[in-house]
Amino acid sequence: MERALRGLAWPEGVAVAVDATAVGAMDTAGAWLLARTARGLERSGHTVTLRLRPEHEALLEIVTSSGAVGGPPRGRERARFLPTLGRRAWDSGRELGGLVAFFGEMGVTAARARAGPFRVRWRQMLQHVQAAGFEALPTAALLSFFIGVVIAFQASVLLRPFGAGILVADLVGLAMMRELSPLVMAIIVAGRSGSAYAAQIGAMKMTGEIDSLRAVGLSPIEVLVLPRIAALLLVLPLLTVVADVLGLAGAMVVARTELAMGAGEFLGRVAREIRASNYLLGVGKAPVFAVIVAAVGCYQGLQVTDDAGSVGRRTTGAVVQSMFLVVVADAFVLVVARQLGI
Repeated sequence: MERALRGLAWPEGVAVAVDATAVGAMDTAGAWLLARTARGLERSGHTVTLRLRPEHEALLEIVTSSGAVGGPPRGRERARFLPTLGRRAWDSGRELGGLVAFFGEMGVTAARARAGPFRVRWRQMLQHVQAAGFEALPTAALLSFFIGVVIAFQASVLLRPFGAGILVADLVGLAMMRELSPLVMAIIVAGRSGSAYAAQIGAMKMTGEIDSLRAVGLSPIEVLVLPRIAALLLVLPLLTVVADVLGLAGAMVVARTELAMGAGEFLGRVAREIRASNYLLGVGKAPVFAVIVAAVGCYQGLQVTDDAGSVGRRTTGAVVQSMFLVVVADAFVLVVARQLGI
């Protein structure tokens, strides 16, 4: 109907009467179409009369009074920009404040849980180690291998014309051990485990299990959050080491095929040129990233409300916030390491 109305040739300067009294049923989409057509004709200089059934007139009045026909004025859009910006800034500030408070509560609960050995839930922690570590190992290994292949291949293309192809080992070793391995593994874990934590805890909150834990005197942070954080603290450094090994393995394959560099020469070059501090810095970032990913995922899960759409929004928010905070933390560590000469 919309395409048909747009194709009509309306005479100039005549009164137009739209007779819709024979319409048996009308929804808001039909009323909106009639109102918008009438509004367009009036802007073109026509006089428009609408004839509708009484119940359809009431529907048309609702659609017209909502202000949706024709869109808001440009001035109103500009006027709403600052309140919208302020509201989003306020919501972001509240979210950040809630996350900081959650980190504080988590630290207090962790200190309290260390008081008694029986309060540490080892079985749950080992289950999360399997889910976040062993089950993520194939994806992490394959991705790390091909990252090493891609970096080595691009570096060989750039360095070989200058006779500096041997520097591929230095470049890949430094990039993987210092930056890429912990960062890529954190992003993988955020996409797999962080989103899973948010969805699992959010579903538990919707079904009332979180309230049941509080009712029997158990802390949801102690029961649900701390085992997940402990699991990622153990898993992410190990995944980072695996990424280092597989990344170098991929680079060695390229170095052998493109530069005729043997594995012994490649590894010897890495051992001579890459300092131990670079390797330890990369592995040391992993626990920081693990705490960020696990805490953000659990926090977003605990913020779920009673509707199913909230689970999807909080799960997406967990992944986005985790990745953002991981990159910010990585930049902060890089600046500090540069100031300390590491």
